[in-house]
Amino acid sequence: MPGSSPRSLPRSLRRDVAPLALAQTIVWAAVYYSFPALLPEWERDLGWSKTELSGAFTVALLIAALLAPIAGRLIDRGAGRLIHPGGTLLAAVLLAALSQVTELWQFYALWAGIGLAMAGCLYEAAFAIITVTVGGRAREAITTVTLVAGFAGTLSFPSAHYLSALYGWRGTVLAFAGAVLVVAMPLMLVGLRLLERHRAVEEVVEEAPGDAAGRAAGRIGVTRRPAFWLLGFAFGAIGLVHGLVLSHLLPILADRGIGAATAVLAAAMIGPMQVLGRVVMIATERRVKIFGVAMACYLGMALGCVALLLAGVAPWLVAVFVVLHGAGYGTASIVRPVLTAQLLGRRRFGVIAGMLAIPFMGGFAIGPTAAALLWEAGGYDLVLALAAGAAMAGLGAVVAAGRVR
Repeated sequence: MPGSSPRSLPRSLRRDVAPLALAQTIVWAAVYYSFPALLPEWERDLGWSKTELSGAFTVALLIAALLAPIAGRLIDRGAGRLIHPGGTLLAAVLLAALSQVTELWQFYALWAGIGLAMAGCLYEAAFAIITVTVGGRAREAITTVTLVAGFAGTLSFPSAHYLSALYGWRGTVLAFAGAVLVVAMPLMLVGLRLLERHRAVEEVVEEAPGDAAGRAAGRIGVTRRPAFWLLGFAFGAIGLVHGLVLSHLLPILADRGIGAATAVLAAAMIGPMQVLGRVVMIATERRVKIFGVAMACYLGMALGCVALLLAGVAPWLVAVFVVLHGAGYGTASIVRPVLTAQLLGRRRFGVIAGMLAIPFMGGFAIGPTAAALLWEAGGYDLVLALAAGAAMAGLGAVVAAGRVR
């Protein structure tokens, strides 16, 4: 796969995307990973079932998915410097409010608001801003961001575990909110300003006044392409797999007979394995096509689910799951925007990526509640079997998209 590794990037761009990468690490740790990290604490302290709790996360992710195209359209029009920090600020405020909940409706209302914030502060918005700003160099910049932000789970799970032991889950959520407000927000503002230095002016295509009909026709055109729908299915599958497994990872590991400390360690190590997967991709990118990398992602996640399914008999398979799932999902974070740009183009990338974020985030959204319902019906073995099947279905969609490109 032709391209350059981050090593070949001009040093200034590597340096200038670093604040965004650090901001994404903190935001993901506090806003997304806080839910699976604190799920057992909420279940014990608040007395609500896994299904009731997971439903709130599903609502948040569904709202984020539905709003992703709107955020992408605004980013295409130059509003990224408002959307990204605005979503981050809203997330910090709502996390602080979350620490005070006593009723289930309050829990749902606040997670619904956090879903609104997610549409503007997580990867989809960040990658759209990078792609719109730096054009053809977006892949390398995105890789740099994901190499750092891959440690978000590593930061979140141990922090939530130890802070909850000291200050309870309410103090933990307040600490997460403070980290987003005091650390992530300033980093994000600096990173967005520095990124502007690298704007790919030569790639901007001027549109004639009144070209709204043409833009609408372009959006209709892309939805008529089989590759768009195949990518949507494939992205939805990988979101579903990650949502099924990660949102219930600590209870799944407890069900396999894994102790609490070991379970937290396993969850924390998924982040470094995500980074490892991305590093391997960088090292082999000149020899392996992007479709080959994508196929490896899906196959790895499927095999990881099988390993976790069998970990009750052979606990060492938890390590196999961590490596395969972490590396597969971590690499997929780069594969998604690269495949989208390669198959569907960079013109109106924010809108197209936002449209494809709907099935991806929708899979995430369905995952937590689906896992809880499946657990009630047949235990976590059923959850893991479905996750493995979804990964293989996604693999088939990627292969088909490559053939109809």
